[in-house]
Amino acid sequence: MRNVLRAIADHPKLKLQLVATGMHLDPAHGDTLETIRDDGWTVDRVVPWPAGSGRDPATNARNTGIATASLADAVCELKSDVVLVVGDRVEAFAAATAAHLSGIPVAHVHGGDRAAGQVDDALRHAITKLAHVHFPATRQSARRVRKLGEDAWRIHLAGSPGLDGIQSDAASRQDLAEALGELKPHRYALLLLHPADANEAVGSRRARLVLQAVGGVPYERIVIVYPNNDPGAAGILRAWETAGRARLLPSRGSLESRGSAGASPSRLERHADNRLILRRDVPRPVFLSLMRDAAVLVGNSSSGIIEAASFGTPVVDIGPRQMGRERWRNVVNVPYDAGRIRTELTRLWNRGKPRRFTSANIYGGRGTAAKIASVLAALTLDDRLIRKLIAY
Repeated sequence: MRNVLRAIADHPKLKLQLVATGMHLDPAHGDTLETIRDDGWTVDRVVPWPAGSGRDPATNARNTGIATASLADAVCELKSDVVLVVGDRVEAFAAATAAHLSGIPVAHVHGGDRAAGQVDDALRHAITKLAHVHFPATRQSARRVRKLGEDAWRIHLAGSPGLDGIQSDAASRQDLAEALGELKPHRYALLLLHPADANEAVGSRRARLVLQAVGGVPYERIVIVYPNNDPGAAGILRAWETAGRARLLPSRGSLESRGSAGASPSRLERHADNRLILRRDVPRPVFLSLMRDAAVLVGNSSSGIIEAASFGTPVVDIGPRQMGRERWRNVVNVPYDAGRIRTELTRLWNRGKPRRFTSANIYGGRGTAAKIASVLAALTLDDRLIRKLIAY
């Protein structure tokens, strides 16, 4: 959303207010509140989000309710005219609920998408019904918002903000090297796995399975970015931290000498490797650069579905989390099966000549920020906007 925020801040008829909450306040995920400030933004309110949301669904629900009350206080104290939210996260749902019930118009970016997630699909469409203005990313999503009973005049096809200026926003290779060390283009795998089950033991087991499969391909490095704070995330975090301490992966020499894409558990136990790079969080320009130059993006992040196509980066999407999303041909979906994952990774590795795809993106990518700011600036904040009636 950075470019959208810039467009709002630069628009002569708009004033930007920022409310920070959720994962931005969580040290387990990088404590990125200070990153926002270091980037030059003014944070107008910080709304506490109780720790431990990733512990279980009940805690997640309870924390969402607590934060909803504080978000209502924040937007009312700031006298906000419009509350802008994106996607399907619980933070967005809490903010949309707080604003709608406070009589403040809600603008929603990326409505109409489909993604199974854990509670994502239901939350996204719930936010659509709470919102007064919609900025869907694709024509299919815009049609879906319309079918949810929203008036056509409320819907503005905008594209995905994450693609607006994506090429120029990506860090240079020199900046990437300064942040993470030397990484040769198309010689490393980028791994980003979010929970798809609230059970921590399931998340931990799946993370180990995925890492075993990735480790069975002779990438020079494996860069792991930590998951979000959905219930079940703690299991994935433990798996990554254990792997970071032990670094038990098959060495490239042992793998290549076997001439196989796989590695047995005994080999995993016997060969220590220093290929892993683990990060709780990385600045977006660095993440874009990582994705641009990776041989493959592995896991179940929406960035693999939406942003990666702009770079032609191959994606191995694992499990059901992104089920239902529109996608480009650079994405292949596989179950949580080490053999299937390794087979696809080996195919894409292509004996050390990694496959690439044409840079093309069904989610758009130009002018999104300017369009959103322009529509917001032209809104008439009246009874017609705020009073909603289902369109059929």
